[in-house]
Amino acid sequence: MQIIANSPASAHLLDVTRTVRRAGMRPTGIDRIERAYLNQLIADPAPLFGLVRTKLGYLLLDKQGCAALQSHCDQPIWDKADLLSKLSQKNDPDRSKTESGLRKIARDWSIPSRLTKMLESHMPRGAVYFNIGQANFNDQIVHALRACADLRIVVYVHDTIPLDWPKMQTQKSRLAFGRFFDRVDRHANLVLCNSHNTKSHVLKHARHLSEDTVKVILPGLPEMQFGTAPTGPWDGKPYVMAIGTLEPRKNIGFLLDVWDMFSGPDDPHLILCGRRGWLNDDVFARLDKAPPNVHELSSLEDAAMWALLDNSCGLLFPSIAEGFGYPALEAAQLGVPLICNPLPVFKELLGEYPIYADESDCYAWNTIIGQLTQRRWAQSGEQTKAEPFKAPTWQKHFNKLFTEI
Repeated sequence: MQIIANSPASAHLLDVTRTVRRAGMRPTGIDRIERAYLNQLIADPAPLFGLVRTKLGYLLLDKQGCAALQSHCDQPIWDKADLLSKLSQKNDPDRSKTESGLRKIARDWSIPSRLTKMLESHMPRGAVYFNIGQANFNDQIVHALRACADLRIVVYVHDTIPLDWPKMQTQKSRLAFGRFFDRVDRHANLVLCNSHNTKSHVLKHARHLSEDTVKVILPGLPEMQFGTAPTGPWDGKPYVMAIGTLEPRKNIGFLLDVWDMFSGPDDPHLILCGRRGWLNDDVFARLDKAPPNVHELSSLEDAAMWALLDNSCGLLFPSIAEGFGYPALEAAQLGVPLICNPLPVFKELLGEYPIYADESDCYAWNTIIGQLTQRRWAQSGEQTKAEPFKAPTWQKHFNKLFTEI
């Protein structure tokens, strides 16, 4: 087995604000990537600091504190919120407990106006700051980072969808991403992208970034460990899945149109794995009417979701836009059939593995899904697997990353 190279940096400063904010939630693709960086940088010999922005100011964790956060994400170890967290995070108990636990073990803390002094006192020359989760990259943090000698700023941009498809985002998210991207464009020493397609969009919107400062480094896939698949009306019957937040670009309304074309008791079931998102009231109203053979599972643990996926007849991806599409690659890694809108990112990453069908052609999707489920599901309920897709690995990711910083 190839050993992951060690980082040449004198120290790492990883912004883990997103990980703390999303404590207790099922991780999305961006969450997985930030946590992969947390795991790798804990194992790296270089000193590691974790930066957390809270409503009360900033916490600075050392490597031991980062390891405790990692453990808490895997299995909660902090189960009580202190008074400060209760007052500042009234509507988010999981985050309150996480911030309370981190406050007790933090290496240092500061009010916002002292952030620069705190970082200057701890960061050695030549340190590298990583912002992987697209959180907490504001003017204050940029100013503080620039005050640290020879510190390099590395930011992961996962997609530019809020700039490319503004009507599919809330006004708040559009404005927030626009400000984030502008700071990245002006201040990042290195920008990481998950595909050449994403890189092309980054450079299209950038005014200051150059070809040399934007690098494509494919994320690795997680180690997929199966739990117990949930049971339901789909038991013993052919079913397919769609995974992801139910938001406009995921095109769930289109899938409901496809399912309206099915009419028999033996038709396939559709399982939607993902919480309800934004700007999708019409779709939610249709789901509330419980269309036949359509089911929502909004909060499955990964292990249970992967077990359900592994036993499915296929994964559906009619998305209008994607940055990377983790679930699609996970399905391919399992050898599960995949039906996709022919987006450039899917063609780049998955090649000829998926069955491509235009996201506006209900008849084609209905026909393909019907044929797929009939072919894949024998009378015994057993399925034949496709040849698994060779997915990118975190080992290759970090080997390449450490040659760039």
